[in-house]
Amino acid sequence: MDAFEILMVIALGSLAGTGIGILIGLIVNTQKKEGSGIIRNDKNITIGLIILCSFICIVVIGYFSLFD
Repeated sequence: MDAFEILMVIALGSLAGTGIGILIGLIVNTQKKEGSGIIRNDKNITIGLIILCSFICIVVIGYFSLFD
């Protein structure tokens, strides 16, 4: 893998993880459509979901691109 492929894996994983984390946050109602109406604990949960989902997506995409 060269540097471009590594950067693509990180970028696509971050993008997919952010979308999935926000979607999960909306489904379980920890995130409201207005950003200012979210309490601090719910913001922390949403940020944690985004980081966790991004990490999982980066690992999965990296695993499949490594054996391509």
